[in-house]
Amino acid sequence: MSDTTLDFTDRVAVITGAAGGIGGALADLLARSGAHLVLADLDEAAVRARATSLSGQYPGRAIGVQLNAADAASIDELIELARREFGRIDFLVPSAGIYPESLVADTDDELWRRVQSINLDGVFMLIKRAIPLMPAGSAIVNLTSVAGHRGSMGHAHYAASKGGLIAFTRTLALELGPQGIRVNAVSPGIIDTAMTASARAAKGDEWIAATPLRRDGTPEEISATIAFLLSNAASFVHGEVLHVNGGLFMAG
Repeated sequence: MSDTTLDFTDRVAVITGAAGGIGGALADLLARSGAHLVLADLDEAAVRARATSLSGQYPGRAIGVQLNAADAASIDELIELARREFGRIDFLVPSAGIYPESLVADTDDELWRRVQSINLDGVFMLIKRAIPLMPAGSAIVNLTSVAGHRGSMGHAHYAASKGGLIAFTRTLALELGPQGIRVNAVSPGIIDTAMTASARAAKGDEWIAATPLRRDGTPEEISATIAFLLSNAASFVHGEVLHVNGGLFMAG
């Protein structure tokens, strides 16, 4: 894998869902590029281990902390940690999310609310609390999905949460742009992560056949795109939802 050359020296990034998948790949990339990191995940042991490893390899500091992405008190603790340790947040990437399989007819109210609470409500709560710590020149990148544009058989709750996140991203861009805070989103297709493993096992051949590049994407490919949107190279990119799906959305 070719490296991405970026300079985030002494910039402060908060990443949720950072124990693995896209969040973990992004943490690795930003650490290699000089950033200080506050990494959060429900899996406390895994996220602390990642932070310890990155702190040992790269100059920036990395702190790992447990986070319940749907719980306001847990989010408050995360933001307070970033304030206490670094005094600001330059980059915010809410990457925590869930992707259960369930047809609408089989989805009970509790499961619907759980998906929205993590994938959409938790992003709102995190960003709202982070804004006071974000100076001009900072950036937010949300993780949406091709499902938020097209729907997804057996994942209506997920598609609805990601569709809501697209609208939320664009509204944030209108509100925060005058403060010098850029807001964008990345919309992945089928990515080789643990979160999509069961769905890929069931539908992977069909999805790959529908993708012009004829393969799944990797977390590293998504993290490189996120890093671009955080960087000064994207200094006039604002309010956009960038598709990174091997042509799946275009071909669909």
